[in-house]
Amino acid sequence: MSARIILRAAALAAALTLAATGCNRGTYPNDVGVRAPDFTIHDGTETVKLDQYRGKIVVLNFWASWCSYCAAEWPSLEQLQQKIPNLVVVAVAFDSEPADYSQYVVDYRLHNMTVVLDKTNQSNLAFGTTRPPESYVIDKNGMIRRKFIGPQDWSTPEIQDYLRSL
Repeated sequence: MSARIILRAAALAAALTLAATGCNRGTYPNDVGVRAPDFTIHDGTETVKLDQYRGKIVVLNFWASWCSYCAAEWPSLEQLQQKIPNLVVVAVAFDSEPADYSQYVVDYRLHNMTVVLDKTNQSNLAFGTTRPPESYVIDKNGMIRRKFIGPQDWSTPEIQDYLRSL
């Protein structure tokens, strides 16, 4: 067999493996239907404890300053929080340098939602999130109801109707 055929076969196998895992990254969110892990983040400016939002619907968004896909979500996340009463967006940056995080918050004007930097990466790891963006919908009782992998358009009627139903 020629090297060219072997390379084509390897590329095809890799493509099929990637297609089989798709956006789900090979795992199903087993934590849907269970209590969201609590965390407390102190980033020097902000202190956020997930349990402080009990009684509200929470869209917990994990992002990073180097993530270009994360930026696509900001406008619809801000609109979502304004449109749905009793909903709060908590945007947790991880795997970011503090200076990069601060500049990103200024550049994207992220001042209309709760935004915090987890320098320890413990909050995202508690949720099993290592590749942003990933978001969790947490109901008023602290239960995880949905997990979204990748950037979302939070202004779609399907997502907003679902969130209102909670």
